[in-house]
Amino acid sequence: MATTIRFAGSGPGPQTLDGSSVQFLKLLPAGAEPSLIASTVPPSGSILELGAGVGRITHPLLELGYRVTAVDNSSEMLAEIRGATTVLSDIEDLMLGTSFDAVVLGSFLIHAPAPGARVALLEVCRRHVKASGVVLIQHYCDGWPASAVAGFIGEKDGIKAFIDDVPRDGRFVRMTLRHEAASGTWTQSFTAETLSQSELVDALAHAELSFERHLDQDPSWLLARPTSMGTASVKRERRFSP
Repeated sequence: MATTIRFAGSGPGPQTLDGSSVQFLKLLPAGAEPSLIASTVPPSGSILELGAGVGRITHPLLELGYRVTAVDNSSEMLAEIRGATTVLSDIEDLMLGTSFDAVVLGSFLIHAPAPGARVALLEVCRRHVKASGVVLIQHYCDGWPASAVAGFIGEKDGIKAFIDDVPRDGRFVRMTLRHEAASGTWTQSFTAETLSQSELVDALAHAELSFERHLDQDPSWLLARPTSMGTASVKRERRFSP
């Protein structure tokens, strides 16, 4: 099933199918994500990164000694990644025939508005995680983007962020983000579905994944495990938890 999620973007350099800009993403620092991921995955473990982009998180994970397989449906994005195994594919179509210590689904992809997309994404996560492994998913804080308003968001690392437009249609929010940096201005228009914590937990359960905890205080990163995992495996994995 080729993904039906297609958004729009503008600005210097190529834009991908979801409206992201390669040049803009190259400006963004890794942030805390690599450390959060490393707190849950055994040293030298294998990681499947879904929607890897230009390698913002991939490269720090490689430096930490992890074996990373980076998946993206943009060849322009994957061309920026060095040192990882790269796979050009829509996430929903992925069938690698192997499993990993951790599967990472970042970039708030869990809020995809296309019918069936969330189910397909979580099925891919479940299909590729080891019985003793973890699935790490980035999501919007409860109540957002329903609570988003147009205007200036903030500035970080020399990049100013704005919400230019935020029309709503029930549970769906179509948003246009604008980022201004010294090297250019980029916009990305996308639609996201608002999800409550209970809805996230239910979606995980439907995919035979069990919500365990959040990794950060926001909270925006959750950890889930395959529901069929044995007790002994749970105990082995928890020693790597913060």
